[in-house]
Amino acid sequence: MLRVRDDFLRAHLAIAALFCFLGFQYATWVSRLPALKTRFELSDGRIGLLLMASGIGAAASFPLVATMMKRYGSRTLATVSALVLGLVLAGFTLAPNFPVLLLVAALDGVAVGFLNVAMNAQGAALEVRFRRTAMSRLHATFSAGLGLAALLASGVNVVTTTLSAHFAIAAAVLALLLLLARTAMLADEPQPAAADGKADGKADGETAEAASGSATEAAPPRRRGIPLPSRITIWMGVAMVFGTITEGAMNDWSALYLKNVVHASPQLAPLGIAVISVMMVVARLFADGWRTRFGDGLIVRVGSTVAGLGLALALLVGGVVPALIGFACVGLGIAAVTPCVYVAAARQGSDALALVAATGTTGLLAGPAVIGFVANATGLAWGMGVVAASALVVALCATRIAWPALDAPPAPTAAASSTSTPADAALHEA
Repeated sequence: MLRVRDDFLRAHLAIAALFCFLGFQYATWVSRLPALKTRFELSDGRIGLLLMASGIGAAASFPLVATMMKRYGSRTLATVSALVLGLVLAGFTLAPNFPVLLLVAALDGVAVGFLNVAMNAQGAALEVRFRRTAMSRLHATFSAGLGLAALLASGVNVVTTTLSAHFAIAAAVLALLLLLARTAMLADEPQPAAADGKADGKADGETAEAASGSATEAAPPRRRGIPLPSRITIWMGVAMVFGTITEGAMNDWSALYLKNVVHASPQLAPLGIAVISVMMVVARLFADGWRTRFGDGLIVRVGSTVAGLGLALALLVGGVVPALIGFACVGLGIAAVTPCVYVAAARQGSDALALVAATGTTGLLAGPAVIGFVANATGLAWGMGVVAASALVVALCATRIAWPALDAPPAPTAAASSTSTPADAALHEA
C-alpha cells in the first residue's frame, strides 16, 4: 500500500511540474508585453492582435493534437511541446519585426495546445489509476506558475529591463521543471496508426472471410478523418471556452478596470489580479475534496453561478471594495471549472479531450483580446459584463453535461483490455 502511495505522489509531482511549466512560460512573455510594445512601437490594437495570434495557433492545433496523442502518446507529446515552448521565448527575443512576432505567438499557441492536452490527459489518468482526485491541485500549480513568473519578471526588472536576460533565466527555470516532469510522468505505449492499420486490415480480412459464412460477424467500417464530436463533447467545449474566457479576461483586465473605471489608487489597482489569483489557488487546493464530497457537476454549477452573479453585482454597485469582492467571487467560483471539465472530457477519449482542450486554450488566449475589442467599442465596464455573462453560460452548460463519478474508475470500453480505462485511452488511444 505504501508503494502505491509513493507512486501516486511521484507521478503527481511530475505532472504538477508540467502544469507549473505551462503557467510559468505563458506568464513570462505576457508579463513583458509592455517591453514588446515599446520595442516594436505597437498600438493597443496590435497588442490585442498579438494575443489573438496565440489563440488562433491554439485553435489550429486541434486537428493535429488528437492524432499526435494516438501516435506518440501524452508523455512524448508533453516533452516535445515543452521544448518548443522554451525555444519560443528565444523567438520573442530575436524577432526582427511585428509580422515575425505574430508567427512566434502563433507557434506558442500551437505548442500550448499540444501541452495542454497532454498534461490534462496525464492528470485525468492519474485520478483513474489511483482512484484519487488530483486535477484541481494540478491546476493550482498552473496558477502558481503564473504567480512565480510574475515575481521573477518583477525581480529581474529591478536589475535589468533586457528581454534576453529575463528570458534566459526563465528558460533555465523551465528546463528544471521539465526535468522534474520527466522523472515520473505516467508511461504510455502509443500504437502507431500504421500498425493499427495493419492490425485492422488483418482483422477486417479475417472478418470478411468469416462473413461468407455469417454476415453477423462482419466488423463495421471505421471512420476516417476528424471524428464528429458528440453532443456532450460540444457542451463541454462551450463550457470550457467560456470558463477560460472568464479566467483569462479577469487576469488581464482587472487592474485596468480598477484604475480606469472605479478610479482606484495606483497602490490598490494591482490588488485585482492578486485577489483573483489567491482565491483561485486556495479554491483549487481544496476543490478536490469538494469534488469527492459533492460531485463535479454541482461544483461547476454553483461555482460558475457565484462567479457570474458576484461579478455582475459588483459592476452594478461600483466602487473599489465591491469590485474586489466581485473579483474574489470569480476566483473562488471559476477555479474548479476547467479541472472538472478536463476530467469529464478525458473519460470520453482523446478526441474529446483534444477538442475541449483546444477550445479552452483558445478561450484563455483569445478571450482577453475579445474583451479588449468590446471595451474599445462600448467601455470596459461593459467588457467586464461580458465576463460575468460568460461565467453564467458555464453554469447553463454544466446542466447539459453527464459528469463522471470520481470515487471509482469508469468501466472499461469494449476495445480496452481488462485493466485499461477510458482515461488510459486518453493517454495512448489508437
